Amino acid sequence: MSEKRYFGVGKLVNTQGLRGEVRVISTTDFPEERFKKGSRLYLFHPTLAEPLEVTVASWRKHKGFELLKFEGYDSINDVEKFKGGELKITEDQLMELEEDEYYIHQLVGCEVVTDEGETLGKIVDVLTPGANDVWVVRGPKGEIYLPFIDDCIKQVDIENKRVVCHLMEGLL
Repeated sequence: MSEKRYFGVGKLVNTQGLRGEVRVISTTDFPEERFKKGSRLYLFHPTLAEPLEVTVASWRKHKGFELLKFEGYDSINDVEKFKGGELKITEDQLMELEEDEYYIHQLVGCEVVTDEGETLGKIVDVLTPGANDVWVVRGPKGEIYLPFIDDCIKQVDIENKRVVCHLMEGLL
């Protein structure tokens, strides 16, 4: 049996009030789905030997944070120990994406070649600075930053871990 893979959806940064709510900085594109009442999450924390499964009892937004309350954790004393933890989901909880949308874990490790056949290296990270994502490629020419736009990214083959790009002027 293969080991479960987990994917981060939020950082638990503090408690909120006395009734067991926690402040979470969301790292998901789908907070409405991830944090809705009844959602199953896995809490990772240095004090826990293995992930702790928690169920969302309530969720609301407040001053840039997601405020969550977990079933069975009704006071600040129950959740204080979770500060600094990370909330994750399992692979089977991932959402289906639209065509031409990818999860970061699918892109990292893909080999990138130009439309002229030159190997640029592998994707090592994806930055999300604003209007479009930027794929960080590390290879023989050092780090190259490729904008995820139609003029640059020509083909993405997740199954074969290969991306074809057009090197626009100024990218090298």
